[in-house]
Amino acid sequence: MAKDNKIIVTAKYKVKRSSELMTFLLEKLNTSRNNVKHLLSNKQVLVNGNQVSQFNFPLANEDEVSLTKFPVTTLPQVKRQEKKLHLDIIYEDEDFIAVNKPAGILSVATDKELEDTAYSQVFNYLKTKHKRPYVIHRIDKETSGVLVFTTNVKLQSRLRLEWNKFVKYRGYIAICEGLLEEKEGTIKNYLANNEYNLVYVSNNRNDQLAITHYKVIKENKTFSLLDINIDTGRKNQIRVQLANLGHPIIGDDKYGHKETCKRLGLHASRLVFINPYNHKEIDIIAKTPVLFYNLFK
Repeated sequence: MAKDNKIIVTAKYKVKRSSELMTFLLEKLNTSRNNVKHLLSNKQVLVNGNQVSQFNFPLANEDEVSLTKFPVTTLPQVKRQEKKLHLDIIYEDEDFIAVNKPAGILSVATDKELEDTAYSQVFNYLKTKHKRPYVIHRIDKETSGVLVFTTNVKLQSRLRLEWNKFVKYRGYIAICEGLLEEKEGTIKNYLANNEYNLVYVSNNRNDQLAITHYKVIKENKTFSLLDINIDTGRKNQIRVQLANLGHPIIGDDKYGHKETCKRLGLHASRLVFINPYNHKEIDIIAKTPVLFYNLFK
């Protein structure tokens, strides 16, 4: 690895169908098997931000394979102490594993932020069981709460394709600025992305419909604590819709909260979904951080 502890990515490829790592690299690089073996054995191949040397490592749709300029032995160290991740497993069976992701930790690494992630922690845990995690969904970096992976590539393919069909409940707890006039209601908006990749409320019905249900469960003179569930899982949906109402989530400097907070006031508290193979309902709850309630004592 480079002396400054940075990973330099020289190429990245998105996986479009299930494959093995060696086969995939041979197709993409158009080079000899020996050259690919050298990249793998020299620790210059990442899958979703994790170094992989296994020739027959299984790949799935939406995986990202990256090549690095230097050998990768460890991920860049997370600078802030509070961002270090403790693996809090809240559900595990033969097909799924769920964690209570801390705020400030990426769900999955990106080429811009190859740091310790929830995925990498689960990846290392499952490696001891000769399994690997496959990504089903993600939650924002600054949002804490329920994050689920599958260990079955066929399940991953089915769920990614029809996630909204199999997910039955997506619950959140949020702290927003101010007092809502209506203490319970449904927010419906159309959302779009601008040139800076920020989400905004649009008047165009051809954009993505977002539906959010909320109920105020506590309030004081400054903030409201909301119990939320969503029908649609759009990017930054809850954050954008509440900000559009004039009640941005605390700690959300991206969408309008001006005061500085230690973290974003949004927690993915509950996820209910169906296993499409055995039709079992899986109900996962992540305990809401105590600090959410401390503001309302």
